Amino acid sequence: MTTSSTHSLPAPRGLHRSVFDWAFAAIVVALGGWAFHAHGASMDVYEKAILAGAMPAIIALAWFWGPIRGLLLLSGLATWGAMTLYMRATDDYGADLAQADKVFWLKYFLSSQSAILWMSVLFFMSTVFYWIGVFSKGVTGARLGSRIAWAGVFMALVGTLVRWFESHQIAPDIGHIPVSNLYEVFVLFSWMTTLFWLYYED
Repeated sequence: MTTSSTHSLPAPRGLHRSVFDWAFAAIVVALGGWAFHAHGASMDVYEKAILAGAMPAIIALAWFWGPIRGLLLLSGLATWGAMTLYMRATDDYGADLAQADKVFWLKYFLSSQSAILWMSVLFFMSTVFYWIGVFSKGVTGARLGSRIAWAGVFMALVGTLVRWFESHQIAPDIGHIPVSNLYEVFVLFSWMTTLFWLYYED
């Protein structure tokens, strides 16, 4: 006597995503579409390819690692705030970048230069607290180091995104996605390696 059984294949993983996952994906696609609409004419092929590739990569990363979702949303909101502050005054090419020296939040927190300086300070502080945790053999130092590292990545992302916006306000054809010189690549390297650490720590 033989028996037969059937095994159904599991449904594709994407079908089991939550409403929040799909809402996040919709936000990323909408923002990417807005970026193409608002700045597509001044982007070169290199920029368009990076932006197009970044959208599915960000969605996949946020679906795979939940904690980064809030980080990306907060970074986007802070960047939008910086853009809004810049656009309160305009010149012949767009936002008046001199606002970075006049508006409190831009001068001390949200302009690309200020945000990246904060990134540097926060990463240094994070390292100090991690070492305190190592030598004290306690969890407080490591916990503080981890939280400050998250704050450093947040400021790095804000600085990177705002720098991209700022570059398009200088003059036509000068705007560039912020991985185009050694300074920008080092910023990218800093926050990416920190994210790798935070992922494995999590």
